[in-house]
Amino acid sequence: MNLIILIHVILGFILVYFAIRAYKRSRYVPMIYLAAGFLLITIGDTIIGDSLVFADEKSKEMIEEIVEIFGFVLVIIAVLKS
Repeated sequence: MNLIILIHVILGFILVYFAIRAYKRSRYVPMIYLAAGFLLITIGDTIIGDSLVFADEKSKEMIEEIVEIFGFVLVIIAVLKS
């Protein structure tokens, strides 16, 4: 299971890296929203869930979902602005 989480995080950060690189090349603002959205989705799904070991399960899941929702909102904004 840890290997799957590691692969998830690595692929998420690779996606964020390419979105930032695309922004630097084109200065196309929606790419920043896309990068931030995918970063929040990656962090919310993996890192936040694993770092909140002290919180109760319901609180931890709620925080994960809220961060992921903000990530999806940013991805939607990026798509709408493009």
